[in-house]
Amino acid sequence: MAHKTLQTNFDVDYVISYRMPKDEGKEAGITQFRKLIRALAETGLTTEVRRGDETSLLVFIKASDEKILADVVHRSRIKDWLHGVRQIQPSNDVANILTSEPLTDAERLRHIHHMICCPREEGGAGITPKHGEWKNVEAVFPLHDHVKNKKWLTEFTRKTFLTPDDLDEIRNTVGEKIAYYYAFLQSYFSFMIFPAAFGFSCWVLLGNFSPIYAIVNGLWCVVFVEYWKRQEQELAIRWNVKNVSLIEDKRREFAPEKVTTDPVTGEQIWFFPAKKRLQRQLLQLPLAALCVVGLGAIICTCYAIEIFISEVYDGPLKSILVFLPTILLTLAVPTMSNFLTGFAEKLTYYENYETQDAHDKAMVSKVFVINFITSYTAIFLTSFVYVPFASILVPYLDVFSMTVRPFAENEKQLQTPSPATFSINPNRLRNQMIYFAVTAQVVNFAMETVMPVVTQRGTKKFKEMQSQRAEKHGGATPSVADHDPPEEKEFLARVREEAALPDYDVTSDLREMCIQFGYLSCFSVIWPLTPVSYFINNWIELRGDTFKLAVECRRPNPARADSIGPWLDSLEFLAWLGSITSAALVYMFSGGDGHGPDGRPHQIKLWALLLSVFLSEHIFLVVRVLVRTAISKLDSAAMRKERSERFMVRRKYLEDAGLGHAVKPIASPPNSPLKTESGEQAFASITRQSLEEDARNQSTSTSGGVEGATERFWLRQRSWAESERVGLGMIELMDLGTEKAKKAQ
Repeated sequence: MAHKTLQTNFDVDYVISYRMPKDEGKEAGITQFRKLIRALAETGLTTEVRRGDETSLLVFIKASDEKILADVVHRSRIKDWLHGVRQIQPSNDVANILTSEPLTDAERLRHIHHMICCPREEGGAGITPKHGEWKNVEAVFPLHDHVKNKKWLTEFTRKTFLTPDDLDEIRNTVGEKIAYYYAFLQSYFSFMIFPAAFGFSCWVLLGNFSPIYAIVNGLWCVVFVEYWKRQEQELAIRWNVKNVSLIEDKRREFAPEKVTTDPVTGEQIWFFPAKKRLQRQLLQLPLAALCVVGLGAIICTCYAIEIFISEVYDGPLKSILVFLPTILLTLAVPTMSNFLTGFAEKLTYYENYETQDAHDKAMVSKVFVINFITSYTAIFLTSFVYVPFASILVPYLDVFSMTVRPFAENEKQLQTPSPATFSINPNRLRNQMIYFAVTAQVVNFAMETVMPVVTQRGTKKFKEMQSQRAEKHGGATPSVADHDPPEEKEFLARVREEAALPDYDVTSDLREMCIQFGYLSCFSVIWPLTPVSYFINNWIELRGDTFKLAVECRRPNPARADSIGPWLDSLEFLAWLGSITSAALVYMFSGGDGHGPDGRPHQIKLWALLLSVFLSEHIFLVVRVLVRTAISKLDSAAMRKERSERFMVRRKYLEDAGLGHAVKPIASPPNSPLKTESGEQAFASITRQSLEEDARNQSTSTSGGVEGATERFWLRQRSWAESERVGLGMIELMDLGTEKAKKAQ
């Protein structure tokens, strides 16, 4: 029975988790619940209600009226066709549209979600969870297909690479936005084979800071980014989502200044001046400055404390106190990051974007600045501050002696060394890179994949223990599951578990891969085994993300996309930045033992450093243009399919307009002289009378100059047959042998 229950969702399309308000009283909750059920019914959706937990209800939704769903699908496809998302015109047979072109699971759920959440003026129920009048609606989510989830977890674990069919199945189940992430991760993983093998060879044969590795790695970054840009376009054509970002639904929070009517389409246009939005976007500059100052100050301070404790302090508890900066970073950086992220969120809302896609892109660009500072500041400090300038800066670190003064036995243990006696830790930079390439990846995987499972099971076990303890003391209240029908008991238990799960955020996974790419492009020259570590990590990452998607999070609402969004711009930026940092690192560290200038800046020639960076960057720019041009010349099945569909659409237009014959191939025009008369007929038409008539016409003609000469030019030969005879006569007079002898001489 359990196995059968696992396979069925009782044809439920969506579930709404409705939480009764605690502060407003039961009557307010009842009023809003009635409004919720009636709004869904008015849209044409069938509902069933069951108990959730102690203070919530589960509203099960099904699109039982296929005519209403077919009309929604038809309108959506017409809109896609009008805006160029799909090339083939949808059928006018609305009644059979669901059978002539069947819906995928993701497409069906997306349309039903549109019916639930889109505004009433667009035919939906207008339900927006946790917003406005629907603040008691906690979540709107589809149910997991556990059979398919189990299949993914089994098959993906056994496979090394995902096939295009696997990506299509992911797209058909959870939508294009998440499928794009899987396609990106798969392409990134496949491309990592070369740098992993080459990096291992360089580590064995050339060591760290190899110029050859830096050049090849920079070229690889360019090729990968340009390849992925092309791959995005091909996937958009394959999945029929090209330019879909241009027709996203409007955000409910969008506040237009005025509403006008499009003179061409007749649609209402919500208008907000671009100049006013640009003025609001200028506030990003103070935000960026606040990120640099706030996060930079925290990270730099903790970094300096760590240098002081590990390389200056020589007192008791040093092995323990060395973790103090890490503790400070763990406490301060997330707090500051959350504050800045909240500020960025408010600023993005203030910028007032029309669509959710534009809103998300603006938010991602701000979050990237925060992630960039938190991720790369420490290694930038080691590479370009600690190594070249440590002998100058270390004497000033005595200001941080207060952090360990209570533990010191005497002042000598806190005394900073002189520049002449201080020597840097030559392995600090390499060890730091190893941490980011290996240790941080393991910790990250444990925090995002393992920890949630432990937390969920621990919470479930704690609740069971509380319930058992209450039963022993006779104070236990009846469980909500006690009133479930027997045939629904296991199903409802599973739904309650899914309702308690968090949402799946594909943006965080894309951000993680983008930050990893930044380490690879900018700093992997420090330790050439970095791509080997990332290659292994990304194989595990794809399976871990699948586990997170299928088990740890609610099934996401399918969303369409035609790219990975602004993360592509971030990849291009990091590839460019890598051409600069790699050149600088190779110049400073490639000589001698690879330990760099030993904390003494006089060993670095500024002009040579700037020249290395300048040449590297410009070579990068030239190579990027060449690679982009070369890739644009390549053809693919997807591109040919798009051209074919575009041609067939135009051909159908001509056929509908009665001009279909204009595109049919013909051997020669139907009224050509060759078809209307033979050679003998052409010569027969030339008589004495016709020649005398032509002569009289020429003598009486008033045309002179160029016009007369042109007319006489075209009267020399009367027909195609005469042109043929004259041409053959000229050929007979040619002495080809004499001409060939002249060329030989």
